[in-house]
Amino acid sequence: MSGKTGGRLTLEPTAFTMKFVLTLLLSLSTLLAAADKPNILWLTSEDHGPEMGCYGDQVARTPNVDGLAAKGMIFKKAWSVAPVCAPARTTIISGMYPSSTGGLHMRSMVSMPAGTKMYPQFLREAGYYCTNNSKTDYNVREPGQVWDESSGQAHWRKRPVGQPFFAIFNSTKSHESQIRTRPHQQITKPEDIRVRAYHPDTPEVREDWAQYYDKVSESDAAAGRHLKDLAEAGLAENTIVFYYGDHGSGMPRSKRWPCNSGLHVPMVVYFPAKWQHLAPKEYTAGGKSDRMVSFVDLAPTLLSIIGIKPPEWMQGHAFAGPHQTESQPFLYGERGRMDERMDLVRSVTDGRYVYLRNYYPHVSQAQKVAYQFETPTTRVWNQLFKDGKTNAAQSIFWREPKDPEELYDLQSDPDEVHNLAQSAAHKTILDQMRTAQRTHLAAVRDVCFLPEREIHSRSTDSTPYDIARDDSKYPFEKILAAAELASGLDSTATPALIKLMADQDSAVRFWSALGLLMRGEDGSRQGAAVLEKALSDDSINVRIAAAQALGQYGDAASLPKALATLESLAAPETNGVLTSMAALAAIEALGSKAASLHAKIAAMKPEGQSPDGRYNSYVPRLMENIVPSTKTKAGKGKGKKKAKPAP
Repeated sequence: MSGKTGGRLTLEPTAFTMKFVLTLLLSLSTLLAAADKPNILWLTSEDHGPEMGCYGDQVARTPNVDGLAAKGMIFKKAWSVAPVCAPARTTIISGMYPSSTGGLHMRSMVSMPAGTKMYPQFLREAGYYCTNNSKTDYNVREPGQVWDESSGQAHWRKRPVGQPFFAIFNSTKSHESQIRTRPHQQITKPEDIRVRAYHPDTPEVREDWAQYYDKVSESDAAAGRHLKDLAEAGLAENTIVFYYGDHGSGMPRSKRWPCNSGLHVPMVVYFPAKWQHLAPKEYTAGGKSDRMVSFVDLAPTLLSIIGIKPPEWMQGHAFAGPHQTESQPFLYGERGRMDERMDLVRSVTDGRYVYLRNYYPHVSQAQKVAYQFETPTTRVWNQLFKDGKTNAAQSIFWREPKDPEELYDLQSDPDEVHNLAQSAAHKTILDQMRTAQRTHLAAVRDVCFLPEREIHSRSTDSTPYDIARDDSKYPFEKILAAAELASGLDSTATPALIKLMADQDSAVRFWSALGLLMRGEDGSRQGAAVLEKALSDDSINVRIAAAQALGQYGDAASLPKALATLESLAAPETNGVLTSMAALAAIEALGSKAASLHAKIAAMKPEGQSPDGRYNSYVPRLMENIVPSTKTKAGKGKGKKKAKPAP
């Protein structure tokens, strides 16, 4: 209300005006607090490892990042957590391992844990203008507004005057798809390439590697343009700059595989003089750090740089700012479902040795991911293997089964082709790495030992992260013990696996059935009675694993029952995409034994309920592998459909 007092107009404060004033004051105080904060620029690129001049690669042409490294510092031992884009970004945006949040499998789209935020939300609350140009591709849902702008037009220039910025510019120029796009104006000479020991030395392989180097140069040029923009705006000496790739190269056996070739990334940081008190303790201009750095460390590092103590739920360790920690002794990697193919691999390195634990040893490293087979190297390499023309090192990628454990010495074997897990001379280091990996799984409560369908069904009205901390919903130690027993491939474990088929927890029964399958004819025949009973198990995943074991290795009488089970679960329209993918993978593994189902598979509609519309391409790819004639109808997804998996 208003009135006159002594001839003057007065305004009485209302609830609205008071709220407006308070909001304005809070905004001003936030801006003032942020006024003397550094700008932060991240320049990222896809699908390339440390094949750069500043990392000593003699073939690489990367003058811009090399120049940044000359005045900044490189991390010699930086690892992505996952060897493919989406879970790698999921790690960065959350500050948690995707195996812990449940966001490891491609496009899983689980919810963030209760009470957590994505790191840009912390920065925005601290007064930063946050932009992402432009890829997100997270496997977790965004909890509210994350960015001020995330688009192909997002730019730090759009910030209000005086506001500090955090900006990402992501280059896709070196993405896997670009190393095989033809025609290409060749610059790197194929004859100059060092062909990795795991690849055959063919013209196609050399051409793909050469084109990869050309594409890394294009990513470097993109980074150079952004650095030039920063300098021309007079902001270079007030901006902390990071440059990194999101995982190893897009070449097969780098991308998608969680060894050093798939996880080792370039990471270059520059702290201008004004902000060097925030730099890593070992920072020197033109220096090289031996600190072990992981993608899970990036979010807590950002918070530390701007003066925020990272929350306890973040699983990484800050390596800059006032809250930086000492270097960690190990880095961890993980592989889950890669598009249409399920796998479960965990890895760890101490900087010299790399240890891998294969929990799905019955499938090869090279499971047929359709997208990977678009690269000429993959197809040529596969044909040479089929023709018996690959050597021992080149055959590892295609061999089934995988070794349950792998151990490599990067010092003597940088291409990781000589497995030392059975070496008596390396038993001590094997035990150390095995213990580190096992301890890490327990520390993060790795929820991906559940079948993917159960990650979603058990976390209804909650989140995978939260249910993983409730033993009544996820008895972690019991499930992990079953997975370790199953995947160890010890033939004497068959009686114990048969006994586990009676366990109350469906995930334990799943691993038990899978363990019998992994042991081939011997395990499946010994366990035939419990496997046949499991064809009517309450758990769909147990039914599928049992049906595959009986179908592949059971007697003639059990095959029709196995096929009937798989047929009933194959259609995504009635069962959902997650169930369909598991059933179709089992049918494909049966080969000609499942020929009676092929006509029905060819006639199936490929769409069904799923966590995200991007699953729509997965079922058609599996259908095409079983019945090639389905190719013309594959991939016609009709948008997003929310999953409603049964318990």
